Amino acid sequence: MTEVVPRLAEVEVDVQGLVEAHMETLLGVRFLASEYGTGAVHGGRIDSLGLDENGSPVIVEYKRGTDAGVINQGLFHLSWLMDHRAEFEHLVRRRLGVTAASQVLWSGPRLICIAGDFSRYDAHAVREHWRSIDLVRYRFFGSDLLGLETVASVSGGVPVSRRARRQSVAQAASDVQGAAMVELTTAVDEVLLGLGEGVNRVERKTYRAYQRPRNFACMCPPQRTKLLVYLKANPEDVDLVPGFTRDMAGLGHHGTGDLEVQLRTPRDVERAQDLFRAGYAAA
Repeated sequence: MTEVVPRLAEVEVDVQGLVEAHMETLLGVRFLASEYGTGAVHGGRIDSLGLDENGSPVIVEYKRGTDAGVINQGLFHLSWLMDHRAEFEHLVRRRLGVTAASQVLWSGPRLICIAGDFSRYDAHAVREHWRSIDLVRYRFFGSDLLGLETVASVSGGVPVSRRARRQSVAQAASDVQGAAMVELTTAVDEVLLGLGEGVNRVERKTYRAYQRPRNFACMCPPQRTKLLVYLKANPEDVDLVPGFTRDMAGLGHHGTGDLEVQLRTPRDVERAQDLFRAGYAAA
């Protein structure tokens, strides 16, 4: 048995190149551009630009070691991005097509900072900010292994109390069905938000995504008698039960994830607990 010692990259570009080559696998973000110039007036270069699973614009900034400036640098670039939406949408249209460009979610732009480490002051600073920011620590192990660990993750907007979240979710469900659907939707929302620290919720017209920093679950608006949740868990690792779980690989549906879970009663929510955790772990 040989210990594999963690190490930092020799140079910053080693981390950037590896992440950009596998960005969708590592971060759930489709790669758009590297070292993107922001023009003579702004005078900067964005390390990586991408589009996440929910259509949110993403800026990724890298630092080899610990550097408090990475957050401020990323926020500086994020401000530029919000002022140049047409330019970004043109880039998306050129790289990913017209459909992707028409579905860009400008209400939830994200900043992902990947560095050797972050101080406790960095983690506190992002929790006080109103932007969506993920701090991700990297380590190389040996010659062919990479580890990514989320240090802090916050969603954009004004923080909402747990009670207010329950009320907003319940209101959406009550427009479709009665008290049973209200309670079911609320229960699932509470479980998914409680799976780990820093779980973010992203609202789209056709689904609600739960991420940290990748999507691990998507909940669709309640139907008349059931609630559909799609998880990143591998359906091949699950004993599928007709009427409860279904393999959706290759089938079209709203949200992301190949495992469909059909919930009709609070008992179903209890049955799905291990599946929810599996989806969280897989993402």
